[in-house]
Amino acid sequence: MATNPHAMTSDETIVGSIDSSNSNEEYVIADISADGAWLSMEAADAPTLPAWR
Repeated sequence: MATNPHAMTSDETIVGSIDSSNSNEEYVIADISADGAWLSMEAADAPTLPAWR
């Protein structure tokens, strides 16, 4: 387990997408390398994030 909760290892994969399967569109962020590591919010409420380099 990482001691820094913001640290990433080379085997982690973070993805973000819009899920429109419900009547409302939701923005979903997930770590697909870990079970249950995801969050979602209504797409209209999602903040605009700057590009990270």
